[in-house]
Amino acid sequence: MKITPGKLAGLKAVSTESGTIAAAAMDQRGSLKKALAKESGRDVTDSMMEEFKGAVTEVLTPHASAILLDPQWGIGPSRKRSQNAGLLLAYEESGYDNSRPGRLPDLLPQWSVRRLKEAGANCVKVLLYYTPRDTTEVNGEKHAFVERIGDECRTNDIPFFLEFVGYDVGGGDEKGLEFARNKPEVVAGSMAEFTQERYGVDVMKVEVPVNMKFVEGAASYAGQQAYSKAEALDHFRASAAVATKPFIYLSAGVSNEEFTEALELAAESDVQWAGVLCGRATWKDGIPVYAKEGVDPFRRWLQTEGTTNIDNVNERLKAASSWFATYGVSSADALAVV
Repeated sequence: MKITPGKLAGLKAVSTESGTIAAAAMDQRGSLKKALAKESGRDVTDSMMEEFKGAVTEVLTPHASAILLDPQWGIGPSRKRSQNAGLLLAYEESGYDNSRPGRLPDLLPQWSVRRLKEAGANCVKVLLYYTPRDTTEVNGEKHAFVERIGDECRTNDIPFFLEFVGYDVGGGDEKGLEFARNKPEVVAGSMAEFTQERYGVDVMKVEVPVNMKFVEGAASYAGQQAYSKAEALDHFRASAAVATKPFIYLSAGVSNEEFTEALELAAESDVQWAGVLCGRATWKDGIPVYAKEGVDPFRRWLQTEGTTNIDNVNERLKAASSWFATYGVSSADALAVV
């Protein structure tokens, strides 16, 4: 396995010195606007979005190896990141196409991989709603979509991070018991699909394969069992076993306590995960502070509660492996094209 110079440089830029990815995520758009509007009781302006993202970037990136932002409101805030932190930029439109079934994706119309790279991105990220359980027609369209982005990233020699989030084809509750029982299959099936070389994905950003609220004995357990702890550990192992590319875990909007407990399970399962791209589990509880009190109190909240949250995640990252360990080497440079 060899990696081209641009992809190697991009991956090193978003990694720690030991090769793990300890990235913060601040690319939320539609969901963030709604949350801020709900808490503030007024319309959310572009300047508010940039101010919020700028505060998160400035305060949290000294504790991160990278920050994920969007090009719509994140270009200015990206300049506030710590020198130790690389930059990932999102390429997809916020949300998905509601006019057709299957949660079909789209890309930002004013952007390309070339333009994201010119804007300073070390890596490109795309979010895809995906489940192996959807129709051949829907998933065929999504497969071609990812292939095109993979080819675009190869042409521009920049790493491609693919984030896939599962859903219920029948419109059921994705936070409920039934979907929790199906989630391990959805996560493992998605990883098995997009680890294939044809897609050109360099790092898979994946969901934890279980819902911690349904793991019997977990601190997050809410009273209904989908899996025992031993079964949960096996689900971590089963999803990791299909991966031939590095993968990192996303927090999926859960609390800091729930996400860090999930990372402890990942560590206990002894799988080879390469880090995290963690957003709301570090900063979402500060949304009411910003909305009601303004940026300075929010910045102080980030310096205390937010920093504690990201430090909690970083403590669990001690159990993660380097992204290059996936390829059986002891340093990133061992993968360099000579």
